[in-house]
Amino acid sequence: MQDENKILIPTPALFSFEECVWFLDRNYDDCLHVIKEQTVYKSIHTGNDIVLVGIEQNGSFLEADIIAGPAGEAEKNLVVAYIREWFDMDRDIEPFYHLLQTDGRLSYMAERYKGLRLMGIANLFEAICWSIIGQQINLAFAYKVKRSLIERFGEGVTFENETFYTFPEPSVLADVQMEELKSMQFSRQKAEYLINTAKAFRDGLISREMLAALPDFEARTKALTALKGIGAWTANYVLMKSMREPGGIPHGDIGLLNALESHNIIHDRKEQERINALFSAFEGWESYLVFYLWRSLTVRQGEPA
Repeated sequence: MQDENKILIPTPALFSFEECVWFLDRNYDDCLHVIKEQTVYKSIHTGNDIVLVGIEQNGSFLEADIIAGPAGEAEKNLVVAYIREWFDMDRDIEPFYHLLQTDGRLSYMAERYKGLRLMGIANLFEAICWSIIGQQINLAFAYKVKRSLIERFGEGVTFENETFYTFPEPSVLADVQMEELKSMQFSRQKAEYLINTAKAFRDGLISREMLAALPDFEARTKALTALKGIGAWTANYVLMKSMREPGGIPHGDIGLLNALESHNIIHDRKEQERINALFSAFEGWESYLVFYLWRSLTVRQGEPA
């Protein structure tokens, strides 16, 4: 008998669940998803409830199993929409691969990272907070601080003695005292930025819907940078990862600059003309190029260095 809590989601062409899962599991302590034997466990808000979903490959489908929480038709539809968005499954990336193959320095990526999708952050508030947390610190420490925040203020679903968390709501973080964040190793400045951002979301001064309604990339960037603590890097990162803006380039990002140097695209980090020339050749796919360059910074076992 078919398990009524399981949902099959057809995978598109040029899609590799294995590559996407590997990117999610690069030895960083991210507590918003758990990966066990090629199954991704994720808690997802579905309005008034939270469901725990296990996601794995099943032939030419992703199989999503609602393990805990309500599993009605509405919840299933929301789970499918969330997964398709998270794994960027509705985008035809073949044109990007054609562009990669025109550049001898980058052409290897089309085969080595074949099927890797730009893994997004559907929750705009979470994407902004994560950007604030990660400013000017290394990733390992950023994930440690993020875990402290989520375990203290996030909601969760407990299954088999393990808690699977969702990111804290703006209304919760808006009321947090600065000293409590400082005890979690937030700087005073970052604590202030986080609380102010939470208040802006709580009070309806910004939302995903509001950004989406703006006419263009420039207007969305301006709306984000109007928030204290959000500069050009954070705005571009958020537009890239959450709003799926193809032109999102977090200029000045250390990882991006390292990748550009390692591919002999630049020899000096101030060579902005060379950087601009590269991205102009990938118009409409700039954010995907950034993502693949980030991917190149970590060598997977068995992969050429």
